[in-house]
Amino acid sequence: MMKIGITGATGFIGAKLAAALLARGDEVVAFTRDPARAQARVPNGTRLVAAELETQGTWQDAIAGLDAVVHLAGEPIAGKRWNARQKQLLRDSRVESTRHLVEAIAAAVPRPRVLVCASGADYYPFAMGGIDDFDDDEVTESDPPGDEFLARLCKAWEAEAITAEPLGVRVVRMRSGLVLGDRGGALAKMTTPFKLFAGGRIGSGKQWMAWIHLDDAVAAYVAALDDARYRGPLNLVADSIRNADFAKELGAALHRPSWLPVPAFALRAAVGEVAESLLNGRRVVPARLRELGFQWKHPELRAALSSAR
Repeated sequence: MMKIGITGATGFIGAKLAAALLARGDEVVAFTRDPARAQARVPNGTRLVAAELETQGTWQDAIAGLDAVVHLAGEPIAGKRWNARQKQLLRDSRVESTRHLVEAIAAAVPRPRVLVCASGADYYPFAMGGIDDFDDDEVTESDPPGDEFLARLCKAWEAEAITAEPLGVRVVRMRSGLVLGDRGGALAKMTTPFKLFAGGRIGSGKQWMAWIHLDDAVAAYVAALDDARYRGPLNLVADSIRNADFAKELGAALHRPSWLPVPAFALRAAVGEVAESLLNGRRVVPARLRELGFQWKHPELRAALSSAR
């Protein structure tokens, strides 16, 4: 049995991960801004600790005695239109929270042995290509970071997590793609136009999308907690597919057509700068997970979508 702290335990991945850990007999401590509200959103048996992760506080004392910490907390990337204030919120909820978490780990006696920190496939630069085409080069964990806003955010986020390594902590950085699951996540929003017979590709549809099923994302986090071979950056994806093909597979899973594209200019007008991460992409592949022998429960997109809808 392990004693595991989770930030973001009320979120899409966090709640499922907490349930999986409790089911196998682990003790779960959830660090949350509002314990009263979180009570209904975490599995029974979870211990709640009030925590403003962006600031120092008494919550840091609860890190002592944990065997591991999973850091999932962060302001939703596409929750609001980006402006200077929203970008700062995105940064503080990830970078500052990680800094204070590592500070707590450094002061803890005894100290957690493992820190598994979320990150994103947006760490990498957009695929090179013209307006209506993108290259096919596979992106692995050895590829360098990009210079777009989300790439800089992921780089700074991971840099704070890495500072735990000199403390003797094994650090795993999960560069996640689109996570497919029911009752939440990005897929819930994506399916709405298809259900209304108005779904289709975004922009040219030739941009790559990296994806993974929620069950496999949770399994990878559990493996990262248990297996000492898991360390450094890991592309938390099953595969990548072009957006137009993703739209066709989603339509097929929903028994709906995929015929009405969303023009790039319309998306930019609707959501602003965040549109660039949807209109561009990169062909991210799970090189390290393959090397580690990770077994996906949902390796094929159509079956993954059917399971997730």
